[in-house]
Amino acid sequence: MHERERHRIILSAVQEKPVITVQDIAELTEASEATIRRDIAALHVQGKLRRVRGGAEAVHPLQLAPLAGRHFHVSESENADKKRAIAREAVALCDEGDAIIINGGTTTFQMVHFLASRRLQIMTNSFAIAEHLVKNSKSSVTIPGGAIYREQSIILSPFDNDVTRNFYGKRMFMGAQGVGSFGVMESDALIIQGEQKLINQADELVLLVDSTKFQRRSSLILCPLQRVSTIITDDGIAEADRRLVEEAGVKLIVAKVQDKSRNSASVA
Repeated sequence: MHERERHRIILSAVQEKPVITVQDIAELTEASEATIRRDIAALHVQGKLRRVRGGAEAVHPLQLAPLAGRHFHVSESENADKKRAIAREAVALCDEGDAIIINGGTTTFQMVHFLASRRLQIMTNSFAIAEHLVKNSKSSVTIPGGAIYREQSIILSPFDNDVTRNFYGKRMFMGAQGVGSFGVMESDALIIQGEQKLINQADELVLLVDSTKFQRRSSLILCPLQRVSTIITDDGIAEADRRLVEEAGVKLIVAKVQDKSRNSASVA
C-alpha cells in the first residue's frame, strides 16, 4: 500500500476512537508496526494528528458517532476481482433510461465503471459513487439529505423528510455485511434505517455479494431473504449456499471471475 493511502487510512481511523494503537493501524493497512510508527511521526510533525504512547489520537475528534463496519478504502481492495465481475453483471440488468437506486458499498461502487457510457436516473446514498458518476457519466444523480460518514463514504439521515421518498427506482442495488437463512445482515442500526427507506422506493431488490458473504454473520437483520429479487455473486459460491438462495425463491446470477473478470455470467 502506498504511503499516501496509509496516511489517509490512519487519519480516518483516528477519528473513530479516542486513541488508536499502532497495532490497530498495522492490521488496517497490512503494514509493519515500524512503518506505522514512521507514518504517525510524519503526520504528527504535519499537525494532522497527535502522537501518543503506543499510537495516535485525532487533533479534532469527530463529533458524529462512528458507524460499525470497516473503512471504505480498506474494504475496497478486498476481493476486488470478484466485486468487479459482480458489478458488471449488475449493470447488465439496467436498460437505458432506467431509474435505479445504488446503495453505498465497495461492491456497488464497482458499478460506476460500467455505468460510464449509460444514461440513467440514479439515486445513491454513497458519496463516492455520486462523486464518480457526476464526473464520469451521463446519468443524472440524486443524493438524499443527511450527514456524510467519511469512513464508509455514505450519506445517512435519521429523518424521514428527505428526498428519498420522492424518488422511485425500478431496481435497488445493494451490498450486505452477510447473507444467511435468516436474511440479509448489516452491522449498524443507522445503516439499516437508511437502507430500509431506500428499499421501500424500489420494485426489485438486487443484492451484490461476493461468495465469502454467505459465511459472514451479523447481529442485525436488514430484511428476510425472500424480500430480495436477485442475488449476484461470484463462482466461488458453495453448493449449499446455492440451494439456500434457490429455496428462498431468489434468482441467482453467478459471475465468473477467471481471466480478470472478462468472462460473462451464467444464471442458475
